[in-house]
Amino acid sequence: MRRPPVAVALALPLLGAASDPLAGRIAGPAENCITVSRTNGPSIVDAHTILYTEGAGRRVWKTGPIGACPSLEPLSTMVVEIYGGQLCRNDRFRVVTPGLSIPSAYCRFSAFTPYTRATTR
Repeated sequence: MRRPPVAVALALPLLGAASDPLAGRIAGPAENCITVSRTNGPSIVDAHTILYTEGAGRRVWKTGPIGACPSLEPLSTMVVEIYGGQLCRNDRFRVVTPGLSIPSAYCRFSAFTPYTRATTR
């Protein structure tokens, strides 16, 4: 009897939901700055998406690079320059590819869009 295909078919929808960190969240108006002391991150999702999580995950801030940012990909390390406790649009960061020690050229953050969990009634 072949039961593994049934188990795999049940697991595939779960994998799809887990791959979108913003699923079930509602976007708010973009802001120019976020307070870094209240966030965890950065988490690189792909070449265009960087996430910072606030608190216990109640709010997620989505940003990305302005233009292209070579080497920005999951598992890379971001070196972020923070001045005054806030991270703002146009602030600079660099990316270090795993296995290398030389960072990329400077990249700049775009605006920060808050995503909050949708409330159910």
